This record gives sequence, structure tokens and C-alpha cells, in this order.
Amino acid sequence: MSDEKIERAVLVSIAASSSHVRECELSLDELERLLSTAGASAFCKVIQIKESFDPRTCLGKGKVQEIAEICKNNGIGLVVFDFELSPMQIRNLEADFGGDVRVLDRSMLILDIFALHATSGEGKLQVELAQLKYSAPRLVGHGTELSRQGGGIGTRGPGESKLETDRRHLHEKINSLEARLRELEHNRSVMRAKRDRSGIPKIGIVGYTNAGKSTLLNRITDAGVLSEDKLFATLDPTTRKATLPSGETVLFTDTVGFIRKLPHHLVKAFKSTLDEVVYSDVLLIVSDVNDPEVGEHLRVTEEVISDLGAGDKPRIYVYNKCDALDNCAQHVEPREDTVMISARTGYGMEELFTLISDMLSRLKKEYTLLVPYAEQACVSSMYDKYSVLSTEYLAEGVLVRVVLDERGRGLYGGYIVTSDGEV
Repeated sequence: MSDEKIERAVLVSIAASSSHVRECELSLDELERLLSTAGASAFCKVIQIKESFDPRTCLGKGKVQEIAEICKNNGIGLVVFDFELSPMQIRNLEADFGGDVRVLDRSMLILDIFALHATSGEGKLQVELAQLKYSAPRLVGHGTELSRQGGGIGTRGPGESKLETDRRHLHEKINSLEARLRELEHNRSVMRAKRDRSGIPKIGIVGYTNAGKSTLLNRITDAGVLSEDKLFATLDPTTRKATLPSGETVLFTDTVGFIRKLPHHLVKAFKSTLDEVVYSDVLLIVSDVNDPEVGEHLRVTEEVISDLGAGDKPRIYVYNKCDALDNCAQHVEPREDTVMISARTGYGMEELFTLISDMLSRLKKEYTLLVPYAEQACVSSMYDKYSVLSTEYLAEGVLVRVVLDERGRGLYGGYIVTSDGEV
């Protein structure tokens, strides 16, 4: 694609005071990367220091006029705001900017990227639902000047033609999509239940977008997942089986990346796929050790994990891309739950596997079970899934000493007689 064909945009943010300008700059840098992922480039960035948002346009009149002049004089047709705008604010801003200038907010840009990268049927449905719920109210009523058929950033996605229908049809479409997603979520739950019954531990690979999660999954399992230096390159979760050097079989699941200011409605729309985090036994929290904002990225990741209800999950902190550093040890304080790796070169993978094996071992516990003879089939299943230490045949049934993890306790909890020697 030539430079002439790349759409250019003005990026806008508001700082509550001069002390917040640096934070706005960092967030705008990330917005610029989002824009690049969507296929456009930033012409310039504008920050206004303003204590409170103007209810009509968020910005002051002078700043609106300044941006309008920038767009007019440089042929800019897109202005992207680094925060959410109301439908009325978008309409007012577009009227004030004049011409064919379109206005998007951060959430609409992320939705556009999601539409670009969704590959599975479920992923496309989730994107379409999120677009209809968020974007449609901001577009309905504009008339033909905002036709979604014109192309450009913010106009992609499986739901684009539907955004020009009336509100009643939109409501019907949303209900239909939600019903189809509930069915797919049920199917995913059935598949998840089968994995649970297998007794194979599940490892969730989570972290900030573009931290190298897909590259790590490919390194471990040869999964062949798309791995690009772009934000949100992976939307659909991928689960693959792998055998650790210790001989234990585990399931690794790659998940959608997190990002600051990730809208709650997007988290809700992707609930069924993000639930893979909740149902994991151990979380690998992957971070790009080279990123100067790695601490903030880690905070955002922890916050989203907590919001999903997985805050109590055991975790291992994986600092990736250390092959670009001269001295990895200088950048991260060494801890027993932290490992430095390069998913690209394979550096540090042995240490990571050791940490995973140790973590899984700590989650296991020895139990004594009394299984009635009429239900002896479950003893055979224990041999397939867990480490059975001994069996003894008594008058009441089979007395089994076995090492179980949390899932095993759920499967066989009704037979437990003793745990750690306690009745």
C-alpha cells in the first residue's frame, strides 16, 4: 500500500491538568498503534488541558476550530478521540469540523480492529454484536452522509450494512445474535466440561496485547497461530495439548490481549472466550519486558483478570522478548514465580516448564477415597487421569490412595474419606 492511500487521522485527548499530560501522551502513543493496526496513520496528536469536559463537544471552542483548520488545510478526513464520546458529541463534532470529516472514539477504533481480525464464526458474531450495541446508536439518524458503504477506518465489519437499518430491525438483530451466541457458548461449555473430565491441567496464556502470547503458544505446541507485531492480532482463543519435560500432559490456551481503557461492553461481548481465563488452573501472565510501560501493562492485566473473577488463580509472570536486552536480570526483580524468556528464540523455556510443573504439583494433594463396588468404573478413570498410589479391597468398597488436583476433587469429592491424614 502506498503512502498516498493510507488514511491519516488527528488524534485527540484531554488532560485534566498539566500533571496529566504525560499520561495522555502515553495513551495517545498506544492509540497511534491501534490506528496503525487498523491500517491508517497519525498526522498529529492534540492534547487540550481542560478541567472538565464540555457536554457538547468535550473540547473548548478554540480547540475545535484548531482541529477543523488542521483537517481542512491538510486533507484529513478522520479525527479519533482517546476516550468515549456520546452520539450527540460525535454529531456535534462532525458538524463543527465540517466537510467529510468523520469522528471516532477509542472504542469504535478497537471494534474496527476486532472486525479486521475476527476469523472464527463465534468471533465474527461477537464483533458484530459489539458493533451493533455500541456503534449503531451513534450512527442511526445521520442520514446518507454517513453511509457505511464508503469504506475507511471505522466502517468495517460483518455488521456494517445493518447499521443503516432502523432501530427496530437493529433490536431484532441484536436479539438474534445474542441467541446464537448463547448457543455457541453452550457448545463451548460442553467442550470445556469434556476437557475438565479428562483431568488434564489447563494453562491460560494471558497478558497485554502484543506481548507475544501467540508466539509463546506456537513455541510450546507448534499451534500455527497467527503471530504479528500488531495489537489484537489474536481474537479467537486457541487451545492445544502439550507434554512438559516432566512427562505431564497439559492444555495451553491463548487468549485475546488486554489493553488500557478496554471498554466493559467489549469484555461482556467476549465473555465466552474470556471465560477460558476463569477456567484455567494456572495463568501465565505474559509481558513485553522491553516496553517502558510494562508496569502499567501488568497493572491493567491484573485488573481485567480480577474483573473476570479469576483474581485468585495461581499465576506465573512471564517476561517475554528478553532476547532484545543486554542484561535481562537488570529489568525485572527475580522472584520464584517470575521467568525471563524469548518465545522467539526459545531462551528460558526450560525454566518456564519447571515453574509450571512445580506450580501444578503444589495444586495437588493426596486423598484417600472409598469407592463402592457398584461404581468401580471411576477407579479405572482415576488411573487414566491421576496418580493412584495404592488400592485396597474392603467389604464396603475399594479404598484408593490418589493424588488429586482441584478438578479431581470436584470429580471424586463424594468418595473422599481422608485428606492429609485427617478424617
